[in-house]
Amino acid sequence: MGRPVGIARPPPGMARRCRSIGSVSRGEDSWTGLSAEPLPVEEVTSWAIRPDCGAVVTFLGTVRDHAEARPGVTELEYEAYEEHVVGRLDAIIQEARSRWGLGRVALLHRVGRLVPTDSAVVVAVSAPHRGVAFDAARFCIDTLKATVPIWKAEAWEGGRDWGLQSQPLAGRAVPLDAPSGGAG
Repeated sequence: MGRPVGIARPPPGMARRCRSIGSVSRGEDSWTGLSAEPLPVEEVTSWAIRPDCGAVVTFLGTVRDHAEARPGVTELEYEAYEEHVVGRLDAIIQEARSRWGLGRVALLHRVGRLVPTDSAVVVAVSAPHRGVAFDAARFCIDTLKATVPIWKAEAWEGGRDWGLQSQPLAGRAVPLDAPSGGAG
């Protein structure tokens, strides 16, 4: 695993893609990244706001102090196949845009060691209506977890091992049978 770079707020008119080989402009309404630095949750939420969108849904995944059959979790360590992460995040956003009329979409994930209450992933979606924003945000986080090559190891009172709720990656970057939503 290479060294991820930090995630900076994209300048106006430009999205930010962050990975070990640097940042690449992608368009003003998408922001994807992988970082060893804390995620800029408030900045992501503020960035997602647009005058033509009446809803912003931000999902924040945090580290909790327990896992199934693993009380007393003290840390998680996320690893990623960096060369594929940003491309898959971009594909998720592209698929979400093809299903719903969206404003801005951000998908950012941490790597490295995190402790309980640290932010591990942030998804933000703006849309004209709340139902669309909720549906698209849910699609984005569920598809990220199923298709993006990011894994976690858990340390708890009884030891250290890979997360029990890991799942094999889907064969496609975005599953074609994922539900789409309507207006809201």
